[in-house]
Amino acid sequence: MDVDLRQLRCLVGVVEAGSFTDAAIDLGVSQAAVSRGVAGLERALGVRLLYRTSRSVSLTPAGAQVLERARRVVHEVEELVREATSGHARLRVGHAWSALGRHTTGFQRRWAKAHPDVELLLVRTNTPTGGLAEGACDLAVVRTAVDEKYYASSVVGVERRKVVLAADDPLARRRSVRLDDVRDRVVLVDRRTGTTTPELWPTGTPPRIENTADVDDWLALIAAGGYVGITPESTATQYGRAGVVFLPLQDAPPVPVRVIWPRQDPHPSTQHAVALISEAYRTQ
Repeated sequence: MDVDLRQLRCLVGVVEAGSFTDAAIDLGVSQAAVSRGVAGLERALGVRLLYRTSRSVSLTPAGAQVLERARRVVHEVEELVREATSGHARLRVGHAWSALGRHTTGFQRRWAKAHPDVELLLVRTNTPTGGLAEGACDLAVVRTAVDEKYYASSVVGVERRKVVLAADDPLARRRSVRLDDVRDRVVLVDRRTGTTTPELWPTGTPPRIENTADVDDWLALIAAGGYVGITPESTATQYGRAGVVFLPLQDAPPVPVRVIWPRQDPHPSTQHAVALISEAYRTQ
């Protein structure tokens, strides 16, 4: 069986236009080409698809069944072409939790002004690469190290760490907190994408660590009491909510913020995005 897309387009075109002549005009080909396309499809399928008279055309029962599938195939191919050809007209920026924190909105607005022909989309994917390894984005903002073998990266800025506490926690009345203040607490972390590890406490016994897998669950458990969190300051901007407080952590190193992208075939707008994000952090 030898069926091609042009034949399916001809069948759909004739039915939708109502005649071979009008279908040829809509498709931008000759009437003879449309006739050959429909005839070729009928030969390939071994069934008659259209009743033809000098004044009209109509579907046979077999033609009605084929038409439904033909429309679906033509639509899917058109969608495939649209997605492929519009790839460079859309830039998907992935992140695991907090995007660019307080710089997020400014970056979006500056991008729209500087690159109006490239749509910017923020995509949250809670994976170590912010969705890059999964194909969900074109570049990603991460706060942990990645495999440099597969991904190029640039450190665009740093963020201070904050302690996250229930609003009624005794420490919540302070202006800031130190690492020793939470050494006897249970620290809730996301091992996949989080920046908090026992190494933050280089001496002595580190606090007990428990795992979570989602920022909303993390916040809900902290708000309920019994847990604390340590996170980059960007989380406070993106996920401020009643029931928890974010306090500066005095004696912990800042968190580097990286933009990562594929080493092979990066999006053409990658360097423009890296430059704009770096500028946002430089002027904070």
